[in-house]
Amino acid sequence: MSNELKYGDRIHLQNGYNNWQGGYLDTNGHASNSGAKYEVSTTDTPNRGTGTGTWEVLSASGKPAGAAVVTGDLIYLRNLYGGDGGYLDTNNHATTDQKNAGGKYDVSTSQDRDRAEGTGRWRIFAQTSSPLDQSVRVGDTIHLFNTYGDNGGFLETNHNSTASGGKYDVCTNGYYNRSNSTVADWKVHKAPA
Repeated sequence: MSNELKYGDRIHLQNGYNNWQGGYLDTNGHASNSGAKYEVSTTDTPNRGTGTGTWEVLSASGKPAGAAVVTGDLIYLRNLYGGDGGYLDTNNHATTDQKNAGGKYDVSTSQDRDRAEGTGRWRIFAQTSSPLDQSVRVGDTIHLFNTYGDNGGFLETNHNSTASGGKYDVCTNGYYNRSNSTVADWKVHKAPA
């Protein structure tokens, strides 16, 4: 089917907070954590800067480009800012305020796919799709679970961003639906080629 998400596809990820007003996953500013490349937050548009909100979906288990992404797959997300914005990565701990809401790790990008074992690997879970054949599709709502230490937490928005042009900060959380909110919901949109 034409709307199946495939390895090698370029996507935007829209956060579900406040009725899908959580912004788009974005690289914004140089990161200060050891081994990190860019800070990650959300922004109001998927194209704050060229490629800052565009992510290439790559297999972390050896599936070839063009193969369908299936719910439960292990993936890397490579940012395309400047042609190489780094890989979505957990690095260091969440802030104290984020920890008070279940936060686990800060999120940035790294030059390496796995800066440390599992930090750049994410298990993708679709809430549902149509048809129910386990494929992930454009327009589906997904959760992304980090595999650092086998339990890196779910990607979420948590507190306001301090980055210029940023909307919400991004971290991981032990809960995928804390406070019955949609902060860990991400909608898959196809990025223009």
